[in-house]
Amino acid sequence: MPVRILFVCLGNICRSPMAEFIMKDMVARAGLTDKIYVESAATSYEEEGNDIYPPARRKLDREGVPYSKRGARRITASDYEIFDMIIAMEKRNISGIMRVIEKDPDHKVRTLLDRDIADPWYTGDFDRTYDDLTEGCAALLNELRAITNNSRKDTSSR
Repeated sequence: MPVRILFVCLGNICRSPMAEFIMKDMVARAGLTDKIYVESAATSYEEEGNDIYPPARRKLDREGVPYSKRGARRITASDYEIFDMIIAMEKRNISGIMRVIEKDPDHKVRTLLDRDIADPWYTGDFDRTYDDLTEGCAALLNELRAITNNSRKDTSSR
């Protein structure tokens, strides 16, 4: 069973889908697509059904990160049971996540970085957001490699 990750931001049209596709690309390059599953969601309904914001798509294009057409969706309470990690782009997103899931007894909810990742919808700085997301996704991938290696060792010792 793969480790299941859900990236979350306010609208699910800039940061969280960029993180989703950056992470999927990193996972594919690492040969771990059977070990790590990635999606993204929003804390609001504002952009529900909308595809990735065009400047975010253009930034992914410039960086050679593949993506697919998708529709923004809001996080649901059932996502807590489905995903192993729910990763917010900023501390404020955690409040929105908690309004939906109510409790985090398994400590699944956290931010991608120790600092907030600025929302390029407001800043217009897609380069900075991309750099922050790449930094966070690379660190997360290293963490997940350790998890998947340990689970492989656990099953091979049986």
